[in-house]
Amino acid sequence: MRSETIEIRTGTSAVVHDLTRDCERFVREEGDGLLNVYVPHATAGVTVIETGAGSDDDLLTALDDLLPRDDRWRHRHGAPGHGRDHVMPAFIGPSVTVPVLGGSPALGTWQSVVLVDTNVDNPVREVRLSFLAG
Repeated sequence: MRSETIEIRTGTSAVVHDLTRDCERFVREEGDGLLNVYVPHATAGVTVIETGAGSDDDLLTALDDLLPRDDRWRHRHGAPGHGRDHVMPAFIGPSVTVPVLGGSPALGTWQSVVLVDTNVDNPVREVRLSFLAG
């Protein structure tokens, strides 16, 4: 197994950050196997979604609708509504596994691997990429 940690600057607003190129670079010299993408943070997640056609903004809007940034949350440190950031990973988990075929992530035509970060208090994230040969 081979692993690498990359640092992603997400800034001070909620983002869907495309990790696909990082994933492609990481597995380029590999054959067939599995790529695991993991974010070791309590307020971020990783998923596969279409990007660039509005779906990334739609995802953030859906999270805002489902998990409003208001004062209902018991977890209250940080920015107003920060408790929702700690609930979000129950919906968008901390990891995703993607098949790799011939050194390329076997994603569908419109699929991208993305980091979802709604926490405006933490502008830097670590993402761990791991490859397990098949």
